[in-house]
Amino acid sequence: MSEQSRHRPAKPYRRPKKDPVRILAFEALRAVDERDAYANLVLPPLLKKAREKDDFDGRDAALATELVYGTLRRQGTYDAIIAACIDRPLREVDPPVLDVLALGAHQLLGTRIPTHAAVSASVELARVVLGDGRAKFVNAVLRKISQHDMGAWLEKVAPPYDEDAEDHLAVVHSHPRWVVSALWDSLGGGRAGIEDLLEADNERPEVTLVARPGRSTTGELTDLLGEDSVLPGRWSPYAVRLAEGGEPGAIEAVRDGRAGVQDEGSQLVAIALADAPLEGSDERWLDGCAGPGGKAALLGALAAGRGASLLAAEKQPHRARLVERALAGNPGPYQVIAADGTRPPWREGVFDRVLVDVPCSGLGALRRRPEARWRRRPSDLEGFAPLQRELLREALKAVRVGGVVGYATCSPHLAETRVVVEDVLRGRGGPAVEAEWVDARPLMPGVPALGDGPDVQLWPHLHGTDAMYLALLRRTA
Repeated sequence: MSEQSRHRPAKPYRRPKKDPVRILAFEALRAVDERDAYANLVLPPLLKKAREKDDFDGRDAALATELVYGTLRRQGTYDAIIAACIDRPLREVDPPVLDVLALGAHQLLGTRIPTHAAVSASVELARVVLGDGRAKFVNAVLRKISQHDMGAWLEKVAPPYDEDAEDHLAVVHSHPRWVVSALWDSLGGGRAGIEDLLEADNERPEVTLVARPGRSTTGELTDLLGEDSVLPGRWSPYAVRLAEGGEPGAIEAVRDGRAGVQDEGSQLVAIALADAPLEGSDERWLDGCAGPGGKAALLGALAAGRGASLLAAEKQPHRARLVERALAGNPGPYQVIAADGTRPPWREGVFDRVLVDVPCSGLGALRRRPEARWRRRPSDLEGFAPLQRELLREALKAVRVGGVVGYATCSPHLAETRVVVEDVLRGRGGPAVEAEWVDARPLMPGVPALGDGPDVQLWPHLHGTDAMYLALLRRTA
């Protein structure tokens, strides 16, 4: 070693660069992991706070949102790739380190961010939130990940399809294996259908608005937002889609309740119940599981247009307040109460139309809540089962003879859809209530691929909606 190199001064310590976008994304992921929070609830207040600072603009908000949701959607795939790049089990890596690695993996494999920028930005984030020591580990792992693109990595980490189809699809499309199996069963088989569905689950959903009848129209929303900013709804006459996404909370019509944010699948469920053929009185409607209020607001508006009233019931008081907020300003008579639909305060046989959108696994809305796929377990279905059946039984008791009940759930899992309805109609696990199926398909005019009926299952890959299920039943005795 030369005399000159022996006495070369050490490099001065360089402080890490604080990137507000990636720090915010990391904070959101930590909240999802540590507090079992949902990104769609955590992210908006973080973005609002960041926007109050002059150096955080709309593009920053869009990148932060993509980093959070993209990382959560592809978590299973990224975990498999990260595991292939380290020499210890994934469970032995601290969760904050995994979050930084997953954020880096998403930038490398799931975005157009250049490789050098993705690695260096992730290492700087690690220096800020983890410290210099663990940042070196992050750097080493991300450099290994950067050696291949997503296609090459999937060939390395996913088992061959012909050896284990469900495990292959689980890794490639980032869903737990049991969810892949359940969705495949619900579709009825066929590789193309399941791959299309899993891919749709990993796409960013459109922001869809509902123009609440009697308060606004789709034409008014189009005029308000500009024709270049909106697309017409695919199926619902009350729907408008935001062409560029964006923040619906900033829209005046949404703030004052004339319009709401609502997936077209949910709109179709409410409309189908409202349009189901009915003989006799049509004056009293019930939403027996009304929180947080989206379907109740549309049902209330439709009821008011026909001179009918809506009773919206929600068990949880804080969710009942959300229903009140959603219905505030609606035309026509309505009432919101905090009540348990399994022990209802209303008398039997007094309603003409009843909706029960029951608590469920939420497997139909994985586009919107990607973290739910990693939290749910098959055992959760057993917990929901008694509640779903009891809510449907009580709904059928609440409706008059000749009246119609809509049983809806945001899950395509057979154990939460047709099996529940058939069990109640046959008296399994409780007293039978005499009722007959009403074919729901004609009540969704123009909507293709609705199956053999009489119930309806909507799909993200076929209809661009959440995977909403609807069964319509008419009480016969």
